[in-house]
Amino acid sequence: MNWYIAKLIFNININNGKNQSQFDEQLRLISAYNSNEAYYKAELIGKSENESFESNADNTIEWQFIDVAEIVLLTEIKDGMELYSNTIKSENPNEFIQHIKLRANQFQNL
Repeated sequence: MNWYIAKLIFNININNGKNQSQFDEQLRLISAYNSNEAYYKAELIGKSENESFESNADNTIEWQFIDVAEIVLLTEIKDGMELYSNTIKSENPNEFIQHIKLRANQFQNL
């Protein structure tokens, strides 16, 4: 068996698209013999998490699984290894950096 990282993409739809759509990227750890099996296992997980519910503000919120965007084989697992990388472009780099520092500060104060 091998370990894979699978990136699942969900569309978070609020009030049948009346609000701006949001997309959620999730990284999942998958155990499989090969990348095809890892893809199908990740797809089953994603499909099983489709749901629709009413929020406290009477909004209809729908989580819709889009697809598996990536499958990455983990050839080894060791402390501090990079699991995933994503490059982000920002119109306002200072605002982005402030946001990251604020989030990091929240973890430090737990």
